[in-house]
Amino acid sequence: MKYTELEYIGRGTFGDVCRALDNATGGQVAIKKINLQELRKKELRVNELMVMKTNMNPNLVNYLDSYLVDGQLWLAMEYMDGGTLSDVISETYLSEDEMAAISRECLQGLDFLHSNLVIHRDVKSSNILLRTDGSVKLADSGLFAQLTPEQSRRSSVAGTTGWMAPEVVTGQPCGPKVDIWSFGIVGIEMVEREVPYWNETPVLPQLLIDIRGTPKLQQPNRFSPCLRDFLSCCLQTNEARRWSAKELLQHPFVTSAKPASTLVPLINSAKKEKKKTRM
Repeated sequence: MKYTELEYIGRGTFGDVCRALDNATGGQVAIKKINLQELRKKELRVNELMVMKTNMNPNLVNYLDSYLVDGQLWLAMEYMDGGTLSDVISETYLSEDEMAAISRECLQGLDFLHSNLVIHRDVKSSNILLRTDGSVKLADSGLFAQLTPEQSRRSSVAGTTGWMAPEVVTGQPCGPKVDIWSFGIVGIEMVEREVPYWNETPVLPQLLIDIRGTPKLQQPNRFSPCLRDFLSCCLQTNEARRWSAKELLQHPFVTSAKPASTLVPLINSAKKEKKKTRM
């Protein structure tokens, strides 16, 4: 066996994820286990594998290997030892500088995908992984959609309730900017520590967006005009007015961001706090 399983991490889209040891190098990897017999849409797995293999980037959790084990497809990927952005949001508070650095890293990953005609379709804080060296990477390619120059939009509804763009909810043909809306919701998560309208059950967040319009910050004056404008550029209900990843990388909020290495204290602090809550 090439890998030795160390511990269960959690569940990603269509598969359990564990931390494992590469017996040849001694390094750690993450392995997603996909049961091919139970999976009705096997083409999704083939799609994920092909998109992962052809889209390697410093801001994406990169594919390493794949093989079959007892009727399961095991996908070996980079192991991110800093947990998820969702963990950081729940365990500590982020400064605007930290939000800007995380935004730049995520947008670099999205710009790479979109430039290669790929939509992520499930951008959310639990799918943004961190490493204790400050690295920030988009994860979980289970819902990736590969576009073509001839087919530049998708009509299928995919994603996670709360982060879905308005055009996804209403079933309109969608392009890469659905990821920008989702990242705008992540931006509000970083600021407010929760998803807009999330606690107002049983009404879905999407329906409240339809009724009340674009989510607003509860205390906008606590944050800089630059951050507020950045979020506004992401959260335009009219897709045509929503900025692209490439445009957002030129926004002053992002261009003024500090290096990703400045995130190390934040990531380590959140990791320690999470460890305390488990004890």
